[in-house]
Amino acid sequence: MAGRMVVGSAALAALVRPASAPDPAGGHRVLPVAPELTGLLPNRGLRRGSTIAVATGQPRRSGGTSLVLALLAEASRAGSWCAVVGVPTFGAGAAAELGIALDRLALVPHPGPEWATVIAALIDGVDVVVTAVPATVSASVANRLAARARQRGSVLVPYGRWDGADVTLQVVRGAWEGLGPGRGRLRRREVTVSARGRGAAARPKEIKVWLPGDGLTRVIPRPAPGAVAGSVTGRSVAGRPRPVSVAASASAGTSRRGALTLVGPA
Repeated sequence: MAGRMVVGSAALAALVRPASAPDPAGGHRVLPVAPELTGLLPNRGLRRGSTIAVATGQPRRSGGTSLVLALLAEASRAGSWCAVVGVPTFGAGAAAELGIALDRLALVPHPGPEWATVIAALIDGVDVVVTAVPATVSASVANRLAARARQRGSVLVPYGRWDGADVTLQVVRGAWEGLGPGRGRLRRREVTVSARGRGAAARPKEIKVWLPGDGLTRVIPRPAPGAVAGSVTGRSVAGRPRPVSVAASASAGTSRRGALTLVGPA
């Protein structure tokens, strides 16, 4: 199952709800996001009517798609409808693994020349609209779509360059874990995500998270000077990660310097 595939604006008529229809989220003005991402957003979630851009970075495959999926997951779990437009390589399997409900996910892989019309129609009836940004989109069209999202209470998530967004998120650094000397499997990627914007989001922020992650993983600040710390991943009897911390003594050798990684619920 790969979500609902729709082609062209006419096919959206039966999908979206009228703008006057009751809010399916019960009138909540902020849609939830993963706890690890709340510190990047001024309302600690996706505020209805806002535009949250995800910059692609260079190279394009720099973690932006994983960040988009992470933004959608909690809102989808809570019952929100989501749409992804103009991303033909979007992985429905990866989305399902993160908890995105495919029966409430609309995919428009190739909107074609009707891009702005398709986005406008989805804004009218879908809670979160993710869209790859065409290179030819004008500032006036972008402004009209952002204004429509504010009026309709949808969250617009442009994937690419979008001037004037309330918040712009970008993966600025990343390092994969899991590969040893010549063998192993990629398990997860520690990334640094930056946030900048306007108003309450004017002050730049950065956090480190796992993308893809353990679901309950966070990175806490480095220990006090003079303390040497490492990280250990524990497993409970149920197979879920649990937090285990260890302070290395001088006889234990030199551990990796930097942040202490805590895996599991705080």
